[in-house]
Amino acid sequence: MTTLLLMQGVNPKIVAERLGHVDIRLTLDTYSHLLPSMQLESATKFGEMLFNS
Repeated sequence: MTTLLLMQGVNPKIVAERLGHVDIRLTLDTYSHLLPSMQLESATKFGEMLFNS
């Protein structure tokens, strides 16, 4: 479930809450291997927002 949610772009804070993690760091430390692709995607979206308007 966690991997699918993160891969769909659900905010990690929301995912952590759904898992019952008191601290988002647990979620991010455990699933950080998914974040590099998410970083690239967010940078691309931000660039599109800035330069395609």
